Amino acid sequence: MKRMEKDLKDHIEQALSGEKKALESIVEEVKDLIYNLSLKMLLFPEDAEDATQEILIRMITHLSTFQGKSSFKTWVYRVASNYLVTERSKKKYQAKRISFDEYADQIDKGQSDNVMHADNEGEINLLEEEVKVSCTHGLLHCLDPTNRLIYILGDVLGFNSVEAAEILEITPASFRKQLSRSREKVRNFLTAKCGLVDPGNPCRCKRKIDFLIDQKMIDPMALRFAHHTSRSIDLMNKIDSLDKTLSVFRSVPALEAPEEVLKEVKQMIRSTTF
Repeated sequence: MKRMEKDLKDHIEQALSGEKKALESIVEEVKDLIYNLSLKMLLFPEDAEDATQEILIRMITHLSTFQGKSSFKTWVYRVASNYLVTERSKKKYQAKRISFDEYADQIDKGQSDNVMHADNEGEINLLEEEVKVSCTHGLLHCLDPTNRLIYILGDVLGFNSVEAAEILEITPASFRKQLSRSREKVRNFLTAKCGLVDPGNPCRCKRKIDFLIDQKMIDPMALRFAHHTSRSIDLMNKIDSLDKTLSVFRSVPALEAPEEVLKEVKQMIRSTTF
């Protein structure tokens, strides 16, 4: 980590001196953390891609304001967080917010022991992954944007109260208080509904596959989250945690920002004098 911060510091100094390759290196270093935060905040990958691109542009155009009082990645998270909260009112980023009660009703509907929309175990595994990650991200939207961000930073990404408070520019005490409230709401919901958290609960990701496809909430021909290279449900059994509710979120693999996101940003870097 220290080596990474030193490399970033060197690249920042070079970028501020006009070296565009160094600026591109910075973008490459932070693009995935911005994308994954955006994805959790905005729900849909297409919205997260747009937001990531805009945050990267905001970051490089304000790079000179980074004063080194915190780590560079803390500063990047601050830029991203400010954007994601202030831009939430824009219509293009308005994923429908749902109450915990409404979400519970959705969980209870349409559970089936048979999967009709898959021909083999491999397809079922991918669809099960898609349901798990979709449900996890969807649950975050039961929280308002500010508390969603607080929960993501504290419980999903694992920032301590000092680090998270620095990102959000609030006091650690305020962060802990707000996180505690959001954590209780999420924990109560998962404990009552999720079969991954409590085997006594009837809901299983596999049992929701057909219903969500029939409701057009999942498209088996265009999966948003599932990948052949990773299956987060399996990771649940490998996580040694006293809190299964955290394991549900932390078992979701981080995704790489699509290369398309960087095209316009790199074009801007190469054609602009900073």
